[in-house]
Amino acid sequence: MSTHGPAMSAGESGSVAGLVLVDLALVLLTAFLFAALAKRVRQPAVMGEIVAGIALGPSLLGLLPGDLPRLLFPPEVRPHLETLAQLGLVLFMFGVGYQLSLSHVRGVGRHIALVSFSSVALPFAMGAALAPLLYPWLDQEELTTRGVLAPALFLGAAMSITAFPVLARIITERGLQKQRVGTVALVSAAIQDVIAWSVLAAVVAMVTVSGLWSFGRTVGGAVLFVLVLVLVVRPALAWLLAPGRRWAGASTTVHVVLCAGLLTSAWITHELGLHAVFGAFLFGAVAPRGHIDATAPEVPERIEQTSLLLLPVFFTVTGLSVNLAGLGAQGLVMVLAVVAVACVGKFVGAAGAARLTGATGRESTVLGVLLNARGLTELVVLNVGLSLGALDTRLFTAMVVMALVTTLMTGPLLTRFHTGAEPAPPAARRPVKHAGEGAVR
Repeated sequence: MSTHGPAMSAGESGSVAGLVLVDLALVLLTAFLFAALAKRVRQPAVMGEIVAGIALGPSLLGLLPGDLPRLLFPPEVRPHLETLAQLGLVLFMFGVGYQLSLSHVRGVGRHIALVSFSSVALPFAMGAALAPLLYPWLDQEELTTRGVLAPALFLGAAMSITAFPVLARIITERGLQKQRVGTVALVSAAIQDVIAWSVLAAVVAMVTVSGLWSFGRTVGGAVLFVLVLVLVVRPALAWLLAPGRRWAGASTTVHVVLCAGLLTSAWITHELGLHAVFGAFLFGAVAPRGHIDATAPEVPERIEQTSLLLLPVFFTVTGLSVNLAGLGAQGLVMVLAVVAVACVGKFVGAAGAARLTGATGRESTVLGVLLNARGLTELVVLNVGLSLGALDTRLFTAMVVMALVTTLMTGPLLTRFHTGAEPAPPAARRPVKHAGEGAVR
């Protein structure tokens, strides 16, 4: 008996490992096929991968007999997939922070600043105002927070997001990167990224802590961590990875340093009561991009490619929590409400501000269409809200649908409204590689 138990345990462990490997193969193959279909209809490949993840869940496979989602992704396998999904997400967020140049934020014109802030503030306010109307329909057993404050804050934060990686790829594919409207959209999205992630971090701190002392400890720890990154870690990395070092050309050294740093930073923000994505994002933002690109430019690309391999797992884990068939009448009303509020808030906030600052009607419309794209970044926010119990499954599903709709509609609306715009100012006409270009291909 003493030897039989461990033998059974080892056998069960091997069986779970085998299922994880098979599931990974299934996820990657499905994501590849859906991505290829997405590109054929002129949509970003990442949208096909997101749809593939949803299709592998209850929304499509769950409609077939035999409870296929549970059969293919049994409960004992899902924690392993969730770990891989979080790893892919952390690596991806490092890339977003790494490619987000703070030069976008410095010295921006008044009109760009107004467009950026208004296209965050208006959808945030509208999303927060929608929450009390939907709150009576939420499943209280799925919520771990009391009252409407947490759902309102997360709904507002989710509404205010713009998918910077997807937007960058759309702008490049449409040839807008050298036109004024493309430049304004890209710089505005970069500024919104800074604002939105700061707001989301504050929201997470408010939701996860209990009491003034706990809140102060979390906020104080986060501020201290940012200061250490800026004042200590960034100069140390700049010294360590400077082109003049004898190990500067060793890409393995750079790779290890960056991976260890981003994973440690992710762990620190997780321990502070925030989500791990914040640490990875911040570490990417302080990494000395000039030194790394000069000595080992292939390393960030390797990290990005690793994240691309694991992101389909994140989409599948997300899809397992999305059940379109279980929405019901109230769920359909939720979908219509969040899609309407998301589109109106972002479009009016962006296009209205652009029009007030002198843009033409067509440019304002195109700008509103571009900044309305949510994509992968939205799923990150929604998963944070779901994991903290600030959203229930039905509202989470409605918000995922909103993320898909607002991104899928961007291409066709651009085709309808964009017939050419004024060239961008000369200072903006320099090629920029944007975070997540590989992710959206």
